[in-house]
Amino acid sequence: MLLRSVKRFIGAYAAELGHVDAMVFTAGIGENDIELREKVCDNLGLMGVKIDKEKNNCRGQEVEITAPGASIRTFIIPTNEELMIAKDTQALVEAM
Repeated sequence: MLLRSVKRFIGAYAAELGHVDAMVFTAGIGENDIELREKVCDNLGLMGVKIDKEKNNCRGQEVEITAPGASIRTFIIPTNEELMIAKDTQALVEAM
């Protein structure tokens, strides 16, 4: 169900935007689940998505995993949730 939902969102956003320059995998699952990234990108070739399986074989690293011949660049970009929580907390405290 997760895989199907992610692919539907990608397709819907691509249709809404009319053009896709890049796709980014981020946060816990996106930056750490090698198999999920591969399965999400399967069958997105008609959009121009193609990933390099060797480059995709990593976790928690900022890396481009686009395969040669792809027209949409694909990236893994780790998030820093702790930093965002700290910044949001600081903004709330300063606003009081």
